[in-house]
Amino acid sequence: MPRRRELLAATTTTLLLAACATPTSPRMQEMPPIVFVHGNGDSASIWQSTLWRFESNGWPRERLHAIDVPYPLAREDDARAQPGRTSTAEHMAFLRDEVQKVLQATGARQVVLVANSRGGYAVRNYIQNGGGDRVVSHAILGGTPNHGVWSLPDYLPGSEFNGTGPFLKALNAPKNTAGDEVAGPVKWMTIRSDSNDKFAQPDGVWIGRRGQPTNVTFAGPELKGATNVVIPRIDHRETSFSPAAFEAMHRFITGRAPSAAITPEALVSLSGKITGLGVSSTDPASGSFSNNLPLPGARLEVFAIDPATGGRRGAPVHVQTVGADGRWGPFRADGRERYEFVVTAPGYATTHVYRSPFPRSTALLNLRPERIAETDKAAPALAILNRPRGYLDPTRDRMAFDGQTPPPGALPGAGVSSSRLRPAGAPRTIAAEFNGERVVGRTWPVAENRVTVLELTY
Repeated sequence: MPRRRELLAATTTTLLLAACATPTSPRMQEMPPIVFVHGNGDSASIWQSTLWRFESNGWPRERLHAIDVPYPLAREDDARAQPGRTSTAEHMAFLRDEVQKVLQATGARQVVLVANSRGGYAVRNYIQNGGGDRVVSHAILGGTPNHGVWSLPDYLPGSEFNGTGPFLKALNAPKNTAGDEVAGPVKWMTIRSDSNDKFAQPDGVWIGRRGQPTNVTFAGPELKGATNVVIPRIDHRETSFSPAAFEAMHRFITGRAPSAAITPEALVSLSGKITGLGVSSTDPASGSFSNNLPLPGARLEVFAIDPATGGRRGAPVHVQTVGADGRWGPFRADGRERYEFVVTAPGYATTHVYRSPFPRSTALLNLRPERIAETDKAAPALAILNRPRGYLDPTRDRMAFDGQTPPPGALPGAGVSSSRLRPAGAPRTIAAEFNGERVVGRTWPVAENRVTVLELTY
């Protein structure tokens, strides 16, 4: 039977640490390499704060590796090619190659795999079918819809997200007489929400079928044979990127309790990649889609700004045009300073990105310019609030966007991670607040093909 821990008390963290203790975990000083696998449509950058927490607990930076799948979106039918999307086989092969690179670079015999959402499918596939059982010691899956986002034979039957489809049926087939769903000698853990994960819902509201049963329960991410951890009220992304999820991961790997605090560094170096948006060559009218391909020739300017107004404090402190690999930096930053990142590229709007200060170095500060939709081109300005590592839930969170509470588009049930405004008036200060984090920027005229993005870090 799976070792299930229901963590429903106010002292969630304390109970979580006790629940995840594993006496056979490696000693803390061994510090195994960890490979982080992002989810559907995401990029390596989403692991930034998680890596900071591991580093703050003594993990060497060179033993923390977040992969960047070039085409991170799943196909609608896994058996049919679809431009700009990956099959389950391609996803697994990419992960296998990345793990081999990490093993060669570190000299380690085994790695730990930590995955969010769809990334857990690649982890399971690799361990079960790609030889990963020989080189993976621990596998941690946050919010992975292990029994499907839906389990309906009449709705996208070939999708990897369909619990009745061939991919998940094969992964979930019993591996032993006990009926365990996990493969190999690997130690497995799943992390899920009690009821607040949009992709583990009995009702089809989040797949556009409100009122129709999905045949999936809140416990859909659990796996028989794994340590299954439940954290109250976290959302789909917080199953991997929240402090409580980090504490569960760390304790499972090491058997020891960590601190979830991020320790500031004296010297901060920032770098990352500038990526673009793809358009289907077979159906350009279908719109653009996310990818993690570099955007050669994109130009980046970085400005130090006033934390109260978002106004610039002089000339740019870093200017760079990226090459074929899309990489920018390193830029020596002040960990207490606030910055505006301005990305310019042909075919895109000039995108002004504002973030909270960076307490530690990162090579995962990835940037993507926006495009302005036809419906927004008559607006005086366009401002976007993004929370990449979680959702905006007005029944749970304290938040505001340009003084509006809740932000436009935020829905109960932790199902929306961004908000858009068309601010009126001359270019001016605009702010976003979320559970104590405050990001300040400036609006810019749409008539000049400019967009403001306020991005939350935590």
